[in-house]
Amino acid sequence: MADKKIKVTLVKSVIGTKQDHRATVRGLGLRKLNSSAMLEDTPAVRGMINKVAYLVKCEG
Repeated sequence: MADKKIKVTLVKSVIGTKQDHRATVRGLGLRKLNSSAMLEDTPAVRGMINKVAYLVKCEG
């Protein structure tokens, strides 16, 4: 399962969000709006994506 990749894109601004949600977005490797990151498909990464699902778009 770890050999699969997920593309995560920040589609909503982190302004006005909780501090730990901002930290999660940074932990996913996303900085600016519309920035993308290719991440390993692990349970930890999926948990981070679920936490900030309202800010990001995920492509399998």
